[in-house]
Amino acid sequence: MQSASQSSHTSLRVGQVITVLVALFLLFDGVIHVLNISAVVDGSRRLGFPVDSAVWIGVVELVCLALYLIPRTSVLGAILLTGYLGGAVAAQVRIEAPVFSTLLFPVYTGVLLWVGLYLRDADLRELVPLRRASRSLPAAAGSSAERTAAR
Repeated sequence: MQSASQSSHTSLRVGQVITVLVALFLLFDGVIHVLNISAVVDGSRRLGFPVDSAVWIGVVELVCLALYLIPRTSVLGAILLTGYLGGAVAAQVRIEAPVFSTLLFPVYTGVLLWVGLYLRDADLRELVPLRRASRSLPAAAGSSAERTAAR
């Protein structure tokens, strides 16, 4: 059986691996937007964005990623990247992109982004604890029928 410190160390390592994988993907995506390569230009046209907007989209993505990778600003970075990825979902919805392969890809990325942060940040785990559901209500709480009758 693992001790609490071993479990914590394992969570930290898994979180770091997930974070690195997500960061590499977002870094690649941001850089190709800044470089405005032909695939990005074609994608921008297909999504209905002005071609020159891709550079600024890439800059925003890279700034948000930098905030995510700095421990003191990682939660802010995760929130901003969640908004960024939400915009990507909205752009895909607008052109009726395939759901599982394209439309939900930013959602998958966002989930991994938060899982990586959650596993590597003890303060976030303390702020948003994930617990098993209690099997019974505390005696003081009573049933919903009892609470309704007491009103």
